[in-house]
Amino acid sequence: MSPDISDKGDVMKTVSFTRMDEGTTEDYAFLHGLERDYIASLPDRLLDALKGLDNSLAGYKISRLEHSLQTATRAEADGADDEMIVAALIHDLGDDLAPENHSQLAAAIIRPYVREEVTWILEMHGVFQMKYYADKLGLNPDERDRWKSHKWFASCEKFCRDWDQMAFDPDYESKPLSHFEPVLRQIFSRPAFEPEIIQASS
Repeated sequence: MSPDISDKGDVMKTVSFTRMDEGTTEDYAFLHGLERDYIASLPDRLLDALKGLDNSLAGYKISRLEHSLQTATRAEADGADDEMIVAALIHDLGDDLAPENHSQLAAAIIRPYVREEVTWILEMHGVFQMKYYADKLGLNPDERDRWKSHKWFASCEKFCRDWDQMAFDPDYESKPLSHFEPVLRQIFSRPAFEPEIIQASS
């Protein structure tokens, strides 16, 4: 089977194969180019996903988008670096598609672009956040203590104590999403899994 071509007769529209092991070099070069362009548009999709949080889980005094903006604004005001500010902004993006493990989804999204400390904080923030409400549900608020000796325990504790759990105030003046757009684009336009970024010290 030959690849589909455009009306011009020389531009591939789709690959030739119906199973991966039958793909040609040309097929995979074509797909690689499409994937490269798609990855480059990741910041746009993240911004759209954040906007979608404006119509997400209800019941709080503010929307999930406002909570995200407020968390990021508090992080920025506290002198956090760009990676941590973006982490604060996207920390609850998993609410819609992974409500039972939203922390892990957010960590997976940001993992290729930031130092390991930031990824760990996002992955663990759901457990650390229980400190402030779990007893009201008959759960263990000290579940996080299992990681008491971890080198980033204090960082995650600060993230939750000073920014995340504080960010439910309808009277707080958050920065708009447009304020954070440049730094989000900068972080998510980095080369993925760059060792000097991933392994950087905090």
